[in-house]
Amino acid sequence: MPKTKNVGAVRGGEGRFYFDMARLKKIDAGGGYSTSHGGVVEGERMMVALINKPRGTGSRLHVHKNEQFNYVLRGTLRCEVAGKKSIAGPGTLIYIPANTPHATIATKDEDVVFLAIKDLSAKIAGKPVDRKASGAHYDPGFEPKKNGARTRARKRVTSR
Repeated sequence: MPKTKNVGAVRGGEGRFYFDMARLKKIDAGGGYSTSHGGVVEGERMMVALINKPRGTGSRLHVHKNEQFNYVLRGTLRCEVAGKKSIAGPGTLIYIPANTPHATIATKDEDVVFLAIKDLSAKIAGKPVDRKASGAHYDPGFEPKKNGARTRARKRVTSR
């Protein structure tokens, strides 16, 4: 079976046609500028990912070569695409043209789950617009602890 473009992704085809997305190995989908993570399946020309984004966290403004669709399944995202801001809840499809600056942040209410669909012209992660490896976006009160402990956002989710 051919290698995947994204380390940890699963390759479709050659008899593999059905995937339990929730059970796939979760990979970093944010390249250090986002808290996004999830299972990824790659075909010959497309990739699909079931992405999780903890509440109160998200991506800084970034770009990538691939065209992208995000379909929100659970939770609410604060979005910016090409300078236009919006709120995207369950059932919303977000279109992101290739090389377009964009960011998505889970609101403080709950974690977000969305389906991401991209072409395979590049890997799943892009590059921050400011070109700095300064980490993901964290709303106040959701920042990672200095001592390496998990974020408050993750603690709140697991304590429910």
